[in-house]
Amino acid sequence: MDAGKLRIGDDWNAIRIIALSQSNPLKAIAEFVENSIDANAKTIVVTRGREQGAHYLSIKDDGDGVPRDDEGLPNFKYVATHICDSIKRRLKADGHGQGLQGEFGIGLLSFWTVGESMTMMSAGADQRAYQMTMSKGDSRYRVTPRRVLFAERGTELKIAPLLEGIRTLSGEKIQWFLASELRDRLRDARVRVTVIDKLARKQYEVEPRAFEGRLLHQLPALRTPFGDVYAELYLAEPAESCRVALTRNGTRVIEDIATLPSLGRPPWSTRWLQGLIDAPFLNLTPGTRSGVIHDERFAALIDALEPIAERVNALIDAQLRAEEEQASQQSLRAIQRAFREALLALPPEEYDWFDVQARAGANRAGRGEAQPTEGADRAGFGEPADLGVAEPTSQAPPQRQFFDYAGPLFGVVVSPAASTVQVGDRRHFRALARDRSRRSVTDDLEFAWDIVEGEGSIESASDQECVFIAPPEPGLTRLRVTVRQREVECSGEALVTVADRLDLSAGPAVVNARGLPGYTFEKAAGALWRSRLDEQRNVIVVNNGHRDFVFATRSRALQLRYLVRLYVKELVLKNFAGNSGEQLLERMVELSLYAEEKLKG
Repeated sequence: MDAGKLRIGDDWNAIRIIALSQSNPLKAIAEFVENSIDANAKTIVVTRGREQGAHYLSIKDDGDGVPRDDEGLPNFKYVATHICDSIKRRLKADGHGQGLQGEFGIGLLSFWTVGESMTMMSAGADQRAYQMTMSKGDSRYRVTPRRVLFAERGTELKIAPLLEGIRTLSGEKIQWFLASELRDRLRDARVRVTVIDKLARKQYEVEPRAFEGRLLHQLPALRTPFGDVYAELYLAEPAESCRVALTRNGTRVIEDIATLPSLGRPPWSTRWLQGLIDAPFLNLTPGTRSGVIHDERFAALIDALEPIAERVNALIDAQLRAEEEQASQQSLRAIQRAFREALLALPPEEYDWFDVQARAGANRAGRGEAQPTEGADRAGFGEPADLGVAEPTSQAPPQRQFFDYAGPLFGVVVSPAASTVQVGDRRHFRALARDRSRRSVTDDLEFAWDIVEGEGSIESASDQECVFIAPPEPGLTRLRVTVRQREVECSGEALVTVADRLDLSAGPAVVNARGLPGYTFEKAAGALWRSRLDEQRNVIVVNNGHRDFVFATRSRALQLRYLVRLYVKELVLKNFAGNSGEQLLERMVELSLYAEEKLKG
C-alpha cells in the first residue's frame, strides 16, 4: 500500500481558481467593506467614478491600515504571499479575533471579478504612504512608495479599469446591497458607510435595512451545542420580497433560508416573514462565501429551528384567521350597503323585507329632524340605515358632530328607481339629494321633475316628492328630476313600467325583524350545494369548498359579487316562497342587477 499527503500541483492555477470563484461582484465589494470594518474603521467611503477614460471603484477607510512589519512599513509582502493563510483565523484561534469576519485569506483576490488591476495604499510608521499593485491574470505584485502631501490614516483600495459587465453597476445598487448584506455588522460596529457615485452625481448613506411588519416577541430560545442562535423575525403582509435571511456574525450568507433543502417548508417558504437567523458557528464554503457546509453544525441549527417553526406557524394561522374575520366583516358591510341601495331603487311594497323605511324615519325622529310625508315614507328615505333591528333612541337627541353635517350637493337618487305601475294608477317618487359622502342634503334645494321618454303626467313637479299618473296604455316611461343647490346642479332618473295588469302572486313584502342575515363558511368539497339559509341563526351558510367559491377567491371583488348572488338567491327563495320557477328567476335577475350595480359604487 502507498500513502501520502495531498499537495498543490500547480500553485498559480489554484490561485486562479480561487480568484475566479466569487461569482457576485457586489459580494466582492461587500468583502472589501468588511475588511475595513475588521480594521476598526469608523468611516468608509465607496466611490464609483471615471478617471482618464477608465471606470474605477475605490474603498477608503480610516481604520488601522495594513499590519506593519518589524521596520514599521505596511507588510504588503505578507498579504501577497500568504494566500489562504489568514491572520484573522489565527487571531480567532488565539481568542483575540472577536468580531472579525474573515478567515480564509482569499478575499483580496475577489478583485478579479470586479476589475483588471488593484492598488492598495496604506501608511507606515514613518508617515509616508506606500502602495501595492496587482493585476488580473498576473502572478506578480509590486510595492512602491506613493507620492502624497501627507499620509492619511487607514487603507484605500482602488480597482481600475472595471470589467465591461459591471460598469453599469450604480451607486444606488451598491448602497442597497450593502444595507442588506452587512445589516447587523454596520449596526453593531457603528460604522458610517457612504457611497459616492460621481458618474450619476449622487451620494448615498448606507443605512442598515429596516424590516417591515410586526416584530415577533417571546419566541423559543435557540440553543445548540455549538452556541446560541439569534432570530429576528417580523410578521408582514405577504409579498414576494418577504424572505428570512441566514447570516453569520451579522453578515448575510443566504438571502432566502427557504432555498436550503432542509428548510424549504413553512413557515420559511411562506411569504409572511421578514428577518434573519444568525448562527455564528456555521462553516461557510470558502469560494463564494455564500453557502453553508451541511455538517454537524448545520444539522444542529436545523434541529434548533423546529420549536420556533411551530410557534411561527401558529402565529401565521392566527393572523390568517384574524384577516379572514376582518375581511368577512368588511364584505358583510359592503353587502349591506349594496342591498340597502338596491332596496332604495326597487318598489318598497315588494322588496322592503327589513322595514328599512320605518327605521330610517325612527332615526330621523331620534335626531330631531322633520318626518317625511306619508307618501315619502312609503316611497323612500333619505338617510342610510343598517339592515338590522333599530337601536332604541333616548329622549334627548345627541349633539351632532362636525362630520354629521352634510356637505354640498354631489348626486341625486330617485326612490324607487325602478317600479311597475298599472295603467291609470298613481305612484309616489322621491328625490334623495346627497353629498360626496352620501349624507342627506336638505338645505337650499330646488327640484324640477319631467318626463324624458314615454307617456304619463306628473303632479307636484317642483317638490321633493312627485306623483306619477300612469297613461291608459302600457309602455316604458323615464322620469327625471333635476336638483339645484345654488350653482351646483345634479339629476337622477327612474324607470316606470306601465303594465296592463300587475302580478299579485308575490304579495306584500314581509318585514324581517332580524335584519339582513350574516354569513358563515362550511367546507363541503364533495357537496353540490353552494349556500343555504339557516333561519334559526339568521345566517347564510356558504360552502367554501365548492368549485365556484374557490374560483371566486381569485380576487376580493369577484368573491364579493359571488356572495351577493348567494344572498340574492337565498333572499328571493325565502321572501317569494310559492312563486313559480320562472317568477323566481325574474326576481333574482332584478335584485342581483341592482345589488351588484350598487356594490360597484
